[in-house]
Amino acid sequence: LDLFKHLFLSLSLFLIGAFGVFITRRNIIVVLMSIELMLLGVNLFFIFLSVFLDDSLGQVFSLYILTIAAAESAIGLALIVIYYRLRSVISIDYISTIKG
Repeated sequence: LDLFKHLFLSLSLFLIGAFGVFITRRNIIVVLMSIELMLLGVNLFFIFLSVFLDDSLGQVFSLYILTIAAAESAIGLALIVIYYRLRSVISIDYISTIKG
C-alpha cells in the first residue's frame, strides 16, 4: 500500500476544487461542483488514512461528510432553481441582491 500516491490523489482533488472556487467566481454551478470536489478530496484522505491505520473511524466520518454534502448540494441547487425562476439569471454578481 503506497500511501503517498493515494494522499497525493486526494490532495490534488482538493486543490482542483479550491482553484475552481477561487478562480471561477462567475458561475454558481461551477462553484458548487468545486466545493463537492473539495469534499470528495477530504473524504478520500479520510478513507485512505483509515485503511492505512486499520481504523474504521475515518470511514464512518467519511460517510457522515458525504451525507452532509448531499444535503448541501440538494438545498443549494433548489435555491439556484428558485432564484433563476425569479430573476432569470444565475450569476454570482446578481445574487448579492438577495441580501435584503
